[in-house]
Amino acid sequence: MSHTRPEPPEPGLTEAEVIARAEAIAPTLVPRQAETEQRTYYAEDTHEAFSRAGFYRLLVPRRYGGYEFGVDTFMRVARILARGCPSTGWMYLFGHAHALAIATLFDERAQEELFAGGECICPATVSPGGTAERGEHGGWVVDGTWPYCSGAPYATHFIGHTLVAAAEDAAPQPMMFIAPRAQWTRLDDWGGQLGLRGSGSHAIRIDHATLPDRYTISAHLSQLTVTDETPGRILHGPQYGGGPLSFMLLELGVLAVGMAQGALDAYEDLLRNRTTTFFPIVPRTHDPDFQLRYGEAAGLIATAEAAIDNAVEQWRDTCERGASAFTREQELRLATISREVSRLCWQAVEGKLFPTAGSSSVRHGERIERVWRDMSMMHSHAGLGTFLATIANRELTKARFDVPDVTAA
Repeated sequence: MSHTRPEPPEPGLTEAEVIARAEAIAPTLVPRQAETEQRTYYAEDTHEAFSRAGFYRLLVPRRYGGYEFGVDTFMRVARILARGCPSTGWMYLFGHAHALAIATLFDERAQEELFAGGECICPATVSPGGTAERGEHGGWVVDGTWPYCSGAPYATHFIGHTLVAAAEDAAPQPMMFIAPRAQWTRLDDWGGQLGLRGSGSHAIRIDHATLPDRYTISAHLSQLTVTDETPGRILHGPQYGGGPLSFMLLELGVLAVGMAQGALDAYEDLLRNRTTTFFPIVPRTHDPDFQLRYGEAAGLIATAEAAIDNAVEQWRDTCERGASAFTREQELRLATISREVSRLCWQAVEGKLFPTAGSSSVRHGERIERVWRDMSMMHSHAGLGTFLATIANRELTKARFDVPDVTAA
């Protein structure tokens, strides 16, 4: 199919320059965390800064005006932003990450239409909801409300799941769909949660929207296999042939590391600027107990960072080895690394930093208190709290030993 191939705004932009831009922006997010939580999403000027920096084009294929940078660059940018503001990093990551799924899974015609604007911000949910029925003139008529759509405030698209009727007497089957921004409404229902109050995780409502077949896939994102060639691998190359489940779950580990690094930054400020409470009164940097806690937390977080970086590298290298390399077992093995990364980060924050920072440092709105709330909220996420905590363990073992699924009678 012939089409014009737009250039990205800065054709010569490098991955190193994008990372440098993230490192320059992240410190400016720290003093704005309270306003971000109050608004329930990051500010318009932050959104515009992300756009100018190229952040919404990192995973968009070059043929559609994107930068087509490596997944490791995207993950690093998201981690840096989460270090400055967990809500902002979360909203950015889950907004742009699904550009990879679009470019991997949908056919060429759909991609040309979906990426026509060059930038991509596409929240996604995996819990099936709403309804989808065949339209009078073809396609699917979709209705429903889908909660927890992180990235919704500035989104260009939305990926959701629903269940559709199958053959007579058969159970309904999952269907993934993508809806352009004009076909849905964002609800004002976010901000009352314990943490991640500024993550823009609003519900999305679709009222009788007709979607063409090319905007749907008869499967659930978590169950899709890529051991055959994907449309994206054929169109764009190996990066667009990787497993969507493992990529989605690695994102949680990346965010956990960024959040924990932000907590460690705040703890370091306390050590530099405060003294001990009990005699001898000395700078906290000179106190053996604070030295121990800081060192323990720093080691845990550094280990988590090394592990998630290696897991992302493994994901990328598996793509390079060819479609057959991305087995279900490999996807689940990478996912369990993300689980352990999240545990290490939580151990550092909840076990070392939060309880020893001091009462005045964990008042509402203080940086360590906010990270603690955000990471507590993160543990309620279905990917971390349900799938990685239990399901992934069983599924990895079944894949390793080729144990068939057994459906209860």
